[in-house]
Amino acid sequence: MDKICHLTSVHTRYDVRIFEKECKSLSKYYEVSLIVADGLGDEENYSVNIYDVGKLHGRLNRIFKTTKKVLQRAVELESDIYHFHDPELIPVGLRLKKLGKIVIFDAHEDVPKQILSKPYINIIYLKVMSKLFEIYENSASKKFDAIITATPYIKDKFLKINKNSIDIKNLPILGELSNEMNWEDKKDEICYIGGIARVRGIKEVVKSMEYTEGVKLNLAGLFGEKDVEDEVKSYEGWKKVNELGFLNRNGIAEILSMSKAGIVTLHPIINYQDALPVKMFEYMIAGIPVISSDIKLWQEIVEGNKCGLCVNPFDSEEISKAIKYIIDHPVEAEKMGKNGKEAVLKKYNWNSEEKKLVSLYSELIN
Repeated sequence: MDKICHLTSVHTRYDVRIFEKECKSLSKYYEVSLIVADGLGDEENYSVNIYDVGKLHGRLNRIFKTTKKVLQRAVELESDIYHFHDPELIPVGLRLKKLGKIVIFDAHEDVPKQILSKPYINIIYLKVMSKLFEIYENSASKKFDAIITATPYIKDKFLKINKNSIDIKNLPILGELSNEMNWEDKKDEICYIGGIARVRGIKEVVKSMEYTEGVKLNLAGLFGEKDVEDEVKSYEGWKKVNELGFLNRNGIAEILSMSKAGIVTLHPIINYQDALPVKMFEYMIAGIPVISSDIKLWQEIVEGNKCGLCVNPFDSEEISKAIKYIIDHPVEAEKMGKNGKEAVLKKYNWNSEEKKLVSLYSELIN
């Protein structure tokens, strides 16, 4: 059986895209290993062999020391295909190519755009850093056997550099988060699931709760910025927040089952304009309405499938009005939830993406 090795120095071992979707899908056909750097030790899970190179604190340690450990472990495994998931592992990918290996770069984000989206750094410095990284990334990507991207937009960018570029979208696994709870049994609660940050709209969402009576916000995730966490916890609206922290997939499924809407009001920064946030589709497969930012691409999905409401993510009162509408109109809200679920069952699911992934691997090996 051919041997496959996925590599990450940043993501957790049970990352949804890497482990739950890609590694598990490939384990049906190949011997799959996953190298991580989370300090939790080696294990085997779902026929995937997980190898831990240990966790080092500090970004520089991770970039210069952890990547060396990842490369060493990767070489020891002597796999047929290496599939890496972090831009900082590009040098590792290039080294594996020199050793004659098949190498795939999985570009989860448009990193040059992501660099430009940091408002607290001098814009001239950001433009220089963005351009330098883009030149380096483009030069390296020409040498890899395939580029996998998380969105069609990023794929189109890489196609100009490497003709073997394909988008594998981060769509939900059918049945994983779906539930059959009756609408009347749900609580007057909404939810937000995922990383919590300023640009993900947490300030405006918590403020919106000040204008929303009788409704709770289930907040499932971890704060990425201490100053933002301290600030939002001082808001009056925080009294209506159930802070749940990081939840596993079962915990997320439970929160989705009891909530009446899912929030995805990220700020329209440059690297979110063409993003496909997985939480949006997870809300949809759970059968609850989506309250999303009025980003054009998201409007096409949410309004196009009549599965939620789009709002100005900077307007807390507008967010509150959307929440109130869903709570006060149960028949319409339940219909939105059903529309979203049907859309995921028909077109926005992992089944089609899995077929593309397996097909790519088959072509590379053969």
